[in-house]
Amino acid sequence: MRERASRWLIFIIAIALIAAWIVWPQNPGIHLFGIDRSLDLRLGLDLRGGLEVLLEADTTGPISRNDLEAARVIINRRINALGVAEPLIQVVGNNRISVNIPGLQDPEAAIASIRQTGLLEFVDPAGDILVEDQTIQTDCAVPQPGGTCLTAEQVGISATPPVTAAAPITGTALITPTVPITGTTPVTPTGKVYHTVMTGAILADARPSRDEIGRWQIQFTLTSEGSRLFADYTSQHVGENLAIVLDKKVLSAPRIQSAITGGQGVITGNFTADEARRLADLLKYGALPVPFKIIKNSTIGPTLGEDSVRQSLIAGVVGLLAVATFMIAYYRLPGVLAVAALLIYATITIALFKLIPVTLTLPGIFGFILSIGVAVDANVLIFERMKEELRGGRRVDAAVDAGFARAWPSIRDSNVSTIITCIILFWFGSTFGASIVQGFAVTLFLGVAVSLFTAITVTRTFLHLVLDRVDFSQRHAWFGV
Repeated sequence: MRERASRWLIFIIAIALIAAWIVWPQNPGIHLFGIDRSLDLRLGLDLRGGLEVLLEADTTGPISRNDLEAARVIINRRINALGVAEPLIQVVGNNRISVNIPGLQDPEAAIASIRQTGLLEFVDPAGDILVEDQTIQTDCAVPQPGGTCLTAEQVGISATPPVTAAAPITGTALITPTVPITGTTPVTPTGKVYHTVMTGAILADARPSRDEIGRWQIQFTLTSEGSRLFADYTSQHVGENLAIVLDKKVLSAPRIQSAITGGQGVITGNFTADEARRLADLLKYGALPVPFKIIKNSTIGPTLGEDSVRQSLIAGVVGLLAVATFMIAYYRLPGVLAVAALLIYATITIALFKLIPVTLTLPGIFGFILSIGVAVDANVLIFERMKEELRGGRRVDAAVDAGFARAWPSIRDSNVSTIITCIILFWFGSTFGASIVQGFAVTLFLGVAVSLFTAITVTRTFLHLVLDRVDFSQRHAWFGV
């Protein structure tokens, strides 16, 4: 038994050292065998501060799950383009999307990127001169993947109403493969529905750049099908205008000076660097399949997050000290060994939080603290059974094995019940967008799983290594018997 316990001790020490290295605050991360990742503890919105937005589809018709998922992916790409790390974006119910962005520095830019539909249209002005920032109506009712549109008559609805962008991007633009195109004097039409020649679905790429004199512009590259459509249209309408419209708002309406066959173009104007970057991101990642409206928008400051972290740490330390004091005072030497196993438990659990990684929220911290009590509960059952065996006259080594064997069914059943509850809570949180519930379920699940290892393996190994060498008949007080 001692040899077996010694082998287990080597394994436990190795695991504990690896976990301690991962938990170490100055950990440099893993940079081996093509793996390049940091091991920072990921904090959620309520701990780091940031932006929480709840979007609801702004439409009266039914919305497919595919459309919601496509919108979630597009919003995620837009947020990532802002340089934000670890956003949490998920579908909620049948018509909502929840967006959580921790550590955000510019909430207004994020909101503008989220809510804008991002539908780019190349519109035939039909001889009218459209003004920059003018809101118009088009016959594009349902954009299609190939860059074409179904009209209102084709889908049996009224013409598309004007949609106001959250943060209009202004600029008088021009499209040309090589040379600038200038506009002419604007004239504002009223109540007219314009034909959409093609949509932004034909764009393969878009990026901000500067022209020869340093002004910001957006360079775009078309797909092969887009290049063909663009070449056909521009070759047939040389000398006419082509309006570039984003979310029914005119960005520019330059004149086509020659056929554009190279599959590339430029949108220029009085853009700032942020406007050019945001517009390029909108065009690159595509239009949302349905429009959304913001029904909830809250910003959590980093100060509140720091206070939450500090108070949570205090609660965790106080809870751990209280548990350790009780275990040592009541169970004496086995209690000391259980506290040592509890420290290993906490180290391994936090290491898993960093490795997986788990986004740690305030409810998640509560779940971790609760799991400490679950870990101690297993030791209490084992030690009480062990004390009964010692009172019955058994040797210490036999009492340890009997205590674990008789306590195991209760430990197994209680922990399995908790794990099933965690799975149900996680499903509920993922289905209804309750990220708070998810965080609690994940940390409690991991804590319970690790506690099974530490209670059954670590504590038992420590007990055998120490207690097998003790003459119980001479040291009753060491065991609280």
